[in-house]
Amino acid sequence: MTTIRGIYRGAAFGLLAALTLTACGGGDDSDSNPLTGDSAGSGGGSGKSIVVGSANFPENQLLAEIYAQALEAKGLKVTRKFDIGAREVYYDQVVKGGIGVFPEYNGALLATAVDKTSTATSTADINAELKKKLPPSVEILDSAVAEDKDSVTVTSETAAKYNLKTLADLKPVAKDMTIGAGSEFKTRTQGGVGLKTVYGVEFGKFQPLDAGAQSTLLQLLKSDKVQAANIYTTDPGIVEDKLVVLEDPKNLFSSQNVTPLVYKSAVNDTAKAALNGISAKLTTEDLVEMMKKLVNDKEDAGAVAKEWLTSAGLVS
Repeated sequence: MTTIRGIYRGAAFGLLAALTLTACGGGDDSDSNPLTGDSAGSGGGSGKSIVVGSANFPENQLLAEIYAQALEAKGLKVTRKFDIGAREVYYDQVVKGGIGVFPEYNGALLATAVDKTSTATSTADINAELKKKLPPSVEILDSAVAEDKDSVTVTSETAAKYNLKTLADLKPVAKDMTIGAGSEFKTRTQGGVGLKTVYGVEFGKFQPLDAGAQSTLLQLLKSDKVQAANIYTTDPGIVEDKLVVLEDPKNLFSSQNVTPLVYKSAVNDTAKAALNGISAKLTTEDLVEMMKKLVNDKEDAGAVAKEWLTSAGLVS
């Protein structure tokens, strides 16, 4: 895949404004970060700070904190720039060098930022395409087996009412339903566009939310203010509230392995080894357990990150 991506703190308007600013930005390759004015750093061990960024939802912020602590444990200087926004906002900053390290989801990165026409769905095929098509200033490192996929999820009551098991089952009834999701979901191939072209599904209404508000989205879903929602599959609320993740037999939502995206000149071999070490250990089950601590138990992200890194033997 966490929390929704649209109402989030009423940030839909803020996101649109940020997208407008990004679209108007120049295409230079300077190392200046238009968001902060900071540099992504160079080579890790050169004395400069590596800028670790995150999107605006809790799981991604947690992953960024895991990356940051692992880098610091290797003696590297880190600057945290979390809660930046959606991929439509932050991706350019990585390409330009304003952000040095970012926890990405490989399938979504390919389909929403690198090649919107790609039909790759497996981890191997997605990563092969990313390695060919990413701009020369950036690269992906090793992918974790851990995945957090987009989904269209409904309550058990809605599933029973309309006999919903797969995304295809929505076609005759979606016109009478409202879907809640991050504002960017509406125009993404792995979102509203793909639902229409792949499954013929068009919802009657769209409720945009900000990417940090999945808890709000869950409340809207449970109260039937929206009848379907784009919930990340590691959200603990899916199991706790007995929600139904609709099956995706045509693989609209591709593999979404957690994968470090890095600005090449910002990371040295020590930094790469630390990040690849995380990918070698991180599982989907780990993500789910950490999200329970973060979302349900309200534990501090820094503490959750440190606990996992210690248990994985990556820090002492």
